[in-house]
Amino acid sequence: MHSDKSFYYQEGSFLQKISSWVFTVDHKRIGVMYLWTLALFFLVGGLFSLILRYELISPDKVILTSKQYNQAFTLHGIIMTFLVLVPSIPASFGNFILPLQLGAKDLSFPKLNLLSYHLYLLGAITALYSIVSGAVDTGWTFYAPYSTKTSGNVIAMLSAAFILGFSSILTGINFIATIHKLRAKGMYWERVNLFLWALYGTSVIQVLATPVVGMTLMLLIIERVFGIGFFDPSLGGDPVLFQHFFWFYSHPVVYVMILPAMGVVSEIVSTFSKKKIFGYKIVIMSTIAISLLGFFVWGHHMYASGQSEIVSNIFSIITILIGVPSAIKVFNWLSTMYKGSIEMSVPMLWVYGFLYMFTIGGLTGIAIAILPINVALHDTYYIVAHFHFVMVGSTIMGSFAALHYWWPKMFGKMYNNLMGVIAFLVVFFGFNLTFLPQFLIGSKGGPRRYYSYPEDFTFLHQLSTLGAFILGFGFLMILIYLVGSFFVGKKADKNPWGSMSLEWTTASPPIAHNFVETPIVEKGPYDYEVKK
Repeated sequence: MHSDKSFYYQEGSFLQKISSWVFTVDHKRIGVMYLWTLALFFLVGGLFSLILRYELISPDKVILTSKQYNQAFTLHGIIMTFLVLVPSIPASFGNFILPLQLGAKDLSFPKLNLLSYHLYLLGAITALYSIVSGAVDTGWTFYAPYSTKTSGNVIAMLSAAFILGFSSILTGINFIATIHKLRAKGMYWERVNLFLWALYGTSVIQVLATPVVGMTLMLLIIERVFGIGFFDPSLGGDPVLFQHFFWFYSHPVVYVMILPAMGVVSEIVSTFSKKKIFGYKIVIMSTIAISLLGFFVWGHHMYASGQSEIVSNIFSIITILIGVPSAIKVFNWLSTMYKGSIEMSVPMLWVYGFLYMFTIGGLTGIAIAILPINVALHDTYYIVAHFHFVMVGSTIMGSFAALHYWWPKMFGKMYNNLMGVIAFLVVFFGFNLTFLPQFLIGSKGGPRRYYSYPEDFTFLHQLSTLGAFILGFGFLMILIYLVGSFFVGKKADKNPWGSMSLEWTTASPPIAHNFVETPIVEKGPYDYEVKK
């Protein structure tokens, strides 16, 4: 028998209700717990960024010493990368939506899913412990040999990243197994949502690439504890080897952040254009191409490391080529919107923001893939701006598109549409004011990660700092109206957007076992008929 109660419903005392969440195996509850935990760390990482930008409002000391500055940007990078951006869409919306889009009751391994979340929490707690026991100043990349010599609890932070890697691997295995084995009757591969294809490609990257960085971090721990020379030249090690290992993981992980956002965009574009996705199979092939090519471009991070010119040129060519499947996706989305019955909604605004951010990030990425340009701009603020347009602008835009799109399904409440539009405009303006000046700083040779800078860059840094605080205010607005929707929001229908996708055929929020009856799929999720 299927319960007709929402998955939020739980009888018993307060402690029993808390326990029912902490030890739940319901994919929806785990997705919600991930969402709120990610929001907390997004807040913490964002506060570190505001501290950094406030310090950089002047070339002289404002509130931080040089060591505190290094610690602050390290913590900002580690928290935002490992605790927010990597799990942002797969762990939260992926957990919640994937079984619903498949017509399944849950993931293939519910207990493994719970273990993934508990490992994520353990990794997060270990990272927080490292902050209070001696904050690290290595940067989020942990480059050796500095990371083997510096003070601070580097071992605890490395252990935190190691544990978080296991959480990613287990989630990836679970998603792959679920997509293969738990599709509803009639859901052939050509009827699978593009969001699920994106999660599938993401999961392959997580399973194949994450063990490499895990082993690398463990080698760094062993070197630091036992003095065995893997990466320290004074011990007979090779620091460039660390960079190869690290970037072999860390460039594919960019697509762990971007591919799910691309899947979200495909869902929203089709829903609000009321059109079938243009080139459905081409979009799938581009997802597979990005997943595979992502493993062969890590060397473009190392043009200045002394690697051979032949190797650098090969990496340059492959890096430029990976822009092709990304561009294909953009043209497919634009073609889907062409002559569609487009409904201007808050989720669609975030999609437009994604397209803008991703285009700028992609074009500037092609520029620095070219060897002579990269050498000139290496370790300047140009890289910071490009990095944030791709990893933060695109991923966060995709994440907030997903949040506004699936919020009614997840919580059964509609948010204030006008506030949503205003908040998007504030975030969009703030983000561009923050990072566009950094392209100018970098193109003029301004080095990144420096505590101080020449006075000539003061005005541009001040613009960037102003933009960061506007951006922070925009995110605060989003928090206010989304939380406010619990108290004053209109009750959501089961399908407020008129989507054809399977998750919108169940209640909002869904019942405990997702569907009253197991769905039988007779058509694809994008089979809209547009009236002309």
